[in-house]
Amino acid sequence: MAHLLGADGLRLVAGTRTLLDAVSLGIDDGDRVGVVGPNGAGKSTLLRLLAGTTTPDDGRVTRVGGLDIGMLDQRDELVPGLSVRDVVHGDAPEHTWATDSRIRSVHAGLLADLDLEQSADALSGGQRRRVALAALLVADHDVIFLDEPTNHLDVEGVAWLAEHLRDRYARPGARGALVVVTHDRWFLDAVCTRMWEVTGDGTGAVEGYEGGYAAYVLTRAERARSAAVSAEKRNNLLRKELAWLQRGAPARTSKPKFRLDAAAALIADEPAPRDQLELTRMATKRLGKDVLDVESVTMRVPSADGRPDPEGRVLFDDVTWRLGPGDRYGIVGVNGAGKTTLLKLLSGRAEPDAGRVKRGKTIDVAELTQDVDELDDVGGLRVLELIEREKRTVAVDGKELTAAQLVERLGFTRERSSTLVRDLSGGERRRLQLLRLLVGEPNVLLLDEPTNDLDTDTLASLEDLLDGWPGTLIVVSHDRYLLERVCDRQVALLGDGSLRDLPGGVEQYLDLRRAAVAGGAAADGTPSSGAPGGAAPSGAAPAERPSGAEVRAAKKEINRIERRLTKISELEARIHEKMAAQATDVSAVTALDAELRVLADEKETLETEWLDHAEVAG
Repeated sequence: MAHLLGADGLRLVAGTRTLLDAVSLGIDDGDRVGVVGPNGAGKSTLLRLLAGTTTPDDGRVTRVGGLDIGMLDQRDELVPGLSVRDVVHGDAPEHTWATDSRIRSVHAGLLADLDLEQSADALSGGQRRRVALAALLVADHDVIFLDEPTNHLDVEGVAWLAEHLRDRYARPGARGALVVVTHDRWFLDAVCTRMWEVTGDGTGAVEGYEGGYAAYVLTRAERARSAAVSAEKRNNLLRKELAWLQRGAPARTSKPKFRLDAAAALIADEPAPRDQLELTRMATKRLGKDVLDVESVTMRVPSADGRPDPEGRVLFDDVTWRLGPGDRYGIVGVNGAGKTTLLKLLSGRAEPDAGRVKRGKTIDVAELTQDVDELDDVGGLRVLELIEREKRTVAVDGKELTAAQLVERLGFTRERSSTLVRDLSGGERRRLQLLRLLVGEPNVLLLDEPTNDLDTDTLASLEDLLDGWPGTLIVVSHDRYLLERVCDRQVALLGDGSLRDLPGGVEQYLDLRRAAVAGGAAADGTPSSGAPGGAAPSGAAPAERPSGAEVRAAKKEINRIERRLTKISELEARIHEKMAAQATDVSAVTALDAELRVLADEKETLETEWLDHAEVAG
């Protein structure tokens, strides 16, 4: 592969901190590089150095002659007074881009809800982000640098972007390279073939890894083990996440296919991320049988003054949803479908127009909103002071943690735990919001976009905390990895007033959206080939075979059945051992024989189900 760009001995110091030191990297044709690291480690700085918009204190960046570089910055500074069309296409005549299928796909994926003639000045932050991203993607740059491209994109938008970039750089004969900074771990796995970690540990180093995020976790855990690092708790966290990846995350697009023996050794003694039976028992004890019941709820978008509007758009139409102790749900949906409003209903901050939300007598609800300004009233306190004021010790995963231990577990060093709340960064304020909720030990936790501004290590720490949390958990997030990692089930708001269960997870939701886009295109006669996620063209014959979501759901059920069949075999062996040991006790043998019959019946039923699912899975 042709070499495109190289960095030799880069060094950059910000104040008293060394961000980068003696960093040497190379980018070749076809590379798709993901950049990760703690907040403030220098990831965005590295991108600006490579793109040539920032000059290093030492070292140099070399580029092949005529290399065309494009960069998406986090700031989205659009030229004032331009229309959306001007920002995306400049003064290019319409016929030069309207007939290009690749550009039409970008329009469908990012600009479908925007008027090209409207002023870019009037756009919201999320719309400005999508317009800036579209302007970059329609151009034919040799190397693209993307700084947090998934910000303000929903699950569907992230899936579209991942597919677009894969197709762009993976097709035969494709040229160019991609470097992306993002905290979206599913996106990293779906798109990237290499990883760079900006360590942020004061050494200024950047470590390279082959493969996507899953391979990065594996290799990083191996390196930590072989180096015998002293931070044992960090190793445990890495092994736990690796164990989850290795056991098979739903819809994982790439997994480490190499050094499987090393991976197996790392996770051999690692228990499942959650003991679901134990957590359910604890949740039932704390919550009782009744938690939250949404009963025949109807709700419209309220008027500007917050009052019910009989003419407003319907968000929920006769929706019933029952949440039990220990339930873990992820909520996905189109923008404006009512995800945040649903959380408000569950928390009691909003009331339905019809129906009711029935709350159990013992529930204690805590809600994480998207508003970080709620910490302004405690800006004069230090981080540890604030948490200790809430509670000095907290039970997590069966262990008592002090406030200082909990603060450290979510990424606040000793130095940062003494920082005033008003001086924290956006990501640190987000972490502190979560800590403040968790120390209150609620038994119902509602999280609205909890991953905003959090780096990958902090996200792993958060997931580790949630693994041992026994209450009822509801998460609204565009972070597909988080949803699949901490939630057992997903539901969708599709914008039609219903709440749809998703046995096939996020992938089933994307299939439903593709079908909806294709159906809408067929109805109005517009082409659908550029729809997010690659919807099938309108007029195509319906497929006879099962959908991708049905196949994945069937495979998931097969895995579940096989695990249960293995468990039944183990139980049968134990019962036979007991029968041999108590052969002279007629009553005991009779009781054990009855248990065997129950297991045999369950086994027969499961084997029939296995055959049915196997036909669907092919």
